[in-house]
Amino acid sequence: MTENPNTKRVFDLEERTLRFALRVRLFIKKLPGTTANIEDGKQLIRASGSVGANYIEANESLSKKDFHYRIKVCLKESKESAYFLRLIKENNSTHYTKEAEILLTEANELKRIFASILERSK
Repeated sequence: MTENPNTKRVFDLEERTLRFALRVRLFIKKLPGTTANIEDGKQLIRASGSVGANYIEANESLSKKDFHYRIKVCLKESKESAYFLRLIKENNSTHYTKEAEILLTEANELKRIFASILERSK
């Protein structure tokens, strides 16, 4: 794992997506147990975990077509993660805003990364 000491960003994308999914799970545990948080949290957990799982699958793909498909799924799941993070952020007190914003920023960065991978691999 390579880290830039100035930004503390992880450049290993498999590790980065794993950390994203783990941070999402820790965030969801902190939220009040409302029906909306439970349902949105389930969707967010699925989507955030799927980003990394599909990236691993893309790296093990048997063809260029399969690689493109898996990266498209990563992009889709990153978008879905961002959507549910926005819902949760808007539906909860400002106490959770900062952490939701950090996770939302990461989801948006992952979207841009996967869009770039997809574009460059054509």
